[in-house]
Amino acid sequence: MRESDPIERARADGRTTLTEAEAKGLLADAGIETPAFEVASTPEDAAAAAERIGFPVVLKVSSPAVTHKSEWMGGLGVTVGVADADEAAAVAADVFDAAADSGIDADVLVEAAADVDAGTEVIVGGLRDPSFGPVVLTGLGGVFTEIFEDTAHRLAPVTQATARAAVQELRSAPLLEGYRGSDPADIDALAGVVKRVGDLLVEREKIAEIDVNPVLVTPSGATALDALVVLEE
Repeated sequence: MRESDPIERARADGRTTLTEAEAKGLLADAGIETPAFEVASTPEDAAAAAERIGFPVVLKVSSPAVTHKSEWMGGLGVTVGVADADEAAAVAADVFDAAADSGIDADVLVEAAADVDAGTEVIVGGLRDPSFGPVVLTGLGGVFTEIFEDTAHRLAPVTQATARAAVQELRSAPLLEGYRGSDPADIDALAGVVKRVGDLLVEREKIAEIDVNPVLVTPSGATALDALVVLEE
């Protein structure tokens, strides 16, 4: 196991939750596309990272203590559409101040903004069921995950064909296949994400749960916009 492995690092810190940056690094190593991102520890670092990535960017609180970032501090945990370095520094400063007031250690994740209107948001996840072992799921993602509860499950590992069949089983599949003249989404790329999440669960036995929500699926690929990895106790 290499020294920088995020799971081993979290274990050494006594954590059972990876930060978003650590989770996305794990996904990227598995071949899952993520937006370009950097982790900043000061407002100045955040501004410089944003300039390197290119505007607009998204700024997020990055801490194992914050798993629901969009709800943190009245929405301060996720700021979209940051347009310049001064704004990036100001938002980051607010995040650091709020974290200090809450008594938690936090960095700021600076990430390239994605055009969510260019595709469909899907959830891909997995868990280690006590009876069945590794199980992967996919379904309509973003804010619709809990509203429609439209998901398909498979025992992991899965083949590309099995993952694709799970996607096409969804009631919301027509949204991906080209609805009312829209361009069809890259279902093969989405199936690849499902397969790789299943492989991660099988290969990394210390992972209890993976939640990749949303995965933005467009006609040209699938990108993990957010990710949470929970480890076994």
